[in-house]
Amino acid sequence: MPIKEKNVRVGLVQMRCHQEPQLNFQNAEKLIREAAGRGAEIVCLPELFLSEYFCQSEDHRYFQLAEPIPGPSTEALSALAKELSLVLVASLFERRAPGLYHNTAAILDADGTYLGKYRKMHIPDDPLFYEKFYFTPGDLGFRSWTTRAGKIGVLICWDQWYPEAARLTALRGAEILFYPTAIGWHPSEKKEYGVQQKEAWLLAQRAHALANGVYVIGVNRIGKEAPAGGAGLEFWGNSFIAAPDGSLLAEAPQQEEMVLVADLDLTRIDQQRTHWPFLRDRRVDAYQGIEQRYLE
Repeated sequence: MPIKEKNVRVGLVQMRCHQEPQLNFQNAEKLIREAAGRGAEIVCLPELFLSEYFCQSEDHRYFQLAEPIPGPSTEALSALAKELSLVLVASLFERRAPGLYHNTAAILDADGTYLGKYRKMHIPDDPLFYEKFYFTPGDLGFRSWTTRAGKIGVLICWDQWYPEAARLTALRGAEILFYPTAIGWHPSEKKEYGVQQKEAWLLAQRAHALANGVYVIGVNRIGKEAPAGGAGLEFWGNSFIAAPDGSLLAEAPQQEEMVLVADLDLTRIDQQRTHWPFLRDRRVDAYQGIEQRYLE
């Protein structure tokens, strides 16, 4: 008996972020409403959408941007999810306790229910990406959530380079992996390395889609941001959806604020995994050592 087609419409909010959180929230709400008007059932916002990407410097004043989760932003977003009857994935700066902060995504179901959160596991420390100053590595593991629109997993930005993260989230049953992201170029590097860097970003995540037979969605911001002064970072947009065979199903432009909407046929997951049975052929008996940092 053929599997009955099961579609879910997703909306990717690719937006420009400003210094003022309230302005960012208002803009995000406008774009979420646009996605809902176009039939989106799940909407994902970019990483840390309520502020400019402040991790370009190590500055204690930015800890004032953090909030508890659940908290004010999740309450407002829950009300919006309920009103519009859609699932929301929202990346926020979490204040867990005094001196303890996380880069966290909240997952809100279509009836407004707060389903839980994912805390970013891999924390970068590179020029203009000084996240280790702000964020404690996640301690909730890799998870999936059953929403009204389907079973989803959420990972965040730097997590996207790690096949283990995608694999473990997929093994939890996630059909769609969402990656809220803030990735861009150092302007001084763009001319020489820009194309290569962006292509590597797409390639890594398309590989996750193929290797796991799932949809992979990257949601990036746009625009130049220099909250610490200097040249800052140029976020390249190009939010995208990769299908379970690794192909690009949809892709946003590089520097346009927009909502990218597309229909995902979840039956493609079963078809892809049947014809490319990577999960079947995994040698789980031979992977000892994968939990080690390096094997001498």
